[in-house]
Amino acid sequence: MKRVRHAMLYPVVHALFYAASLLPMGLLYKFAGLLYLFACHVFAYRKSVVIQNLSRSFPGKKYDEIAAIARDFYRFSCDSFVEVIKSLGITARRQREKIEVVGSEIIEKHLGEGRHVIASMGHCGNWELLNALPLFLTASVNTVYKPLSSGVLDRLFLEIRSRFGMNMIPRNAIARHLISNRGTPSVYLFLADQCPRVVSGTSRFRFLHQETSVFPGVEKLARATGSAVVYLHVVRISRGKYRFTCKEICGDPARAMPSEITATYLRLLEQNIEESPAGWLWSHKRWKR
Repeated sequence: MKRVRHAMLYPVVHALFYAASLLPMGLLYKFAGLLYLFACHVFAYRKSVVIQNLSRSFPGKKYDEIAAIARDFYRFSCDSFVEVIKSLGITARRQREKIEVVGSEIIEKHLGEGRHVIASMGHCGNWELLNALPLFLTASVNTVYKPLSSGVLDRLFLEIRSRFGMNMIPRNAIARHLISNRGTPSVYLFLADQCPRVVSGTSRFRFLHQETSVFPGVEKLARATGSAVVYLHVVRISRGKYRFTCKEICGDPARAMPSEITATYLRLLEQNIEESPAGWLWSHKRWKR
């Protein structure tokens, strides 16, 4: 029954989102401004979580500074939401113009040497615009995804994320995919900054001034498959335009010290957040465990 309901509802939801995606960005940003008023000031969506996360991560900042970053975070998030809507109907050329990829030769070098490349990043900037990454690289680009609880939205976001050639790999199948495709060097995109589901198997690191549990999945996969690891540092250049800079974490994981890959990733992520504090996903309960 649930599947039938989803099948009937999806065309309606898709039509509404697609129609919205055809609107000019100026109009969509006006809608984002309205969303900001409701999310930040009317409903105060997870505002206590946002303020708590910011206060603990930036203990040297005064409350007024924390509150200003929180407001900027809500504005940023609402802008990102309408930019994702636009991704449903935008052309490949226009989507490609929204992002700049710096240092892609680092990725191409490792691919040319016959290695997979694990491109890791956090929930910084508008990461959803990386659905255009296949337009910049010669190799296949894959990303790990966790299905959304709503079957309708899950199907919609799968379409948005795969529109320009991104291959969507379920989280529980990513290790098998990496190993079985060793002969075809590819890029695998990981967003690896969320709270682990369980504490067992995690490591403890100092991250944003807090003791933080981290599941070293990227490091384990890199070592098991001999994959190179890079970090994608993202900043917003202007409204709707982002720069992703490739920074090498490890070219040969066999030569890395234990936990070195994970520690380097966290250090680069921390630098990224400190450079653009409003751009990280502060509403996520990162330290709930």
